[in-house]
Amino acid sequence: MFQRALICTDFNDGMYRMAQFVPSLVAGGFSALTFFHNVGLQVEREIPRQDPELLAKPKQRLSDLLREVPDTVKVAVEVLMGNASDNILKLAKQYQSEVIFLGSPTRTMLEEKLFGSTAMKLSEKTPVPLTILRPQLMSTYTTAELELRCANLFRYLLLPYDGTQGGRTLVETIKRQVQSNPHSVLERVRLLWVIDENIRRELQGDNPLQQAQDELSRVQTDLAELGLVVNTTVCEGDPIKEIMAVAEVHDISAIATCSRGIGGIMKWSAPSLTRDILRQSWHPVLFFPPADRSQ
Repeated sequence: MFQRALICTDFNDGMYRMAQFVPSLVAGGFSALTFFHNVGLQVEREIPRQDPELLAKPKQRLSDLLREVPDTVKVAVEVLMGNASDNILKLAKQYQSEVIFLGSPTRTMLEEKLFGSTAMKLSEKTPVPLTILRPQLMSTYTTAELELRCANLFRYLLLPYDGTQGGRTLVETIKRQVQSNPHSVLERVRLLWVIDENIRRELQGDNPLQQAQDELSRVQTDLAELGLVVNTTVCEGDPIKEIMAVAEVHDISAIATCSRGIGGIMKWSAPSLTRDILRQSWHPVLFFPPADRSQ
């Protein structure tokens, strides 16, 4: 689905290990990779000074991991000092990255509010899609497992869909990604509609299960025209629990989601399925930002 990636690591998230698997990332469709480490400031208001000695060691550490790099891929290593999210946005623009990889632990809303989250900050600012991976998994995968993971990051996507504008936007975004990339490795899509058990029955229509299946069938036909294998699932329950269960059962590569602005003044109180997926999913999450953000 993507050809140019910015892969970010703090060396505590396991993401740096991806530098060892450039051939696998190439097999997954990538032709340009930038590996980035951010050196934080000691004081928040400190003016960043790019100290060559302070930046050299992490740059060398990343460079040493780059073995057997194919001639067909462009690879860069960047180490900068300053605010992590600002530097990530800067490099994404500089290298015209099509996706940003981040390691982010699962968090409760309170933990995120107290300790912060680079992933959540970026989700509110970035015009570039984010792929969120869990450090606990990236650090414990064996070499063989991580090699397969890097080659199959976007082969089978789960698309939560509920008939709203957000769901339709997600489907259209996936279509554009596939159509604009002749080397897309996306093979399968599973459309999932969860009838929310917390919504009163009388507000869901006469036959919500059949109505959901009918609409998913139309979307299925639309996506299948791109040469994708498209399956559908309709169920009732708690949306976040059902999404995680379906992702586990069907061997999903990543859960795709999008949102029309998940930040704002109500971000700690307003419910958001997208935020819940970003916080809680152990599966990789592919987040598409609002289309009106310009890079």
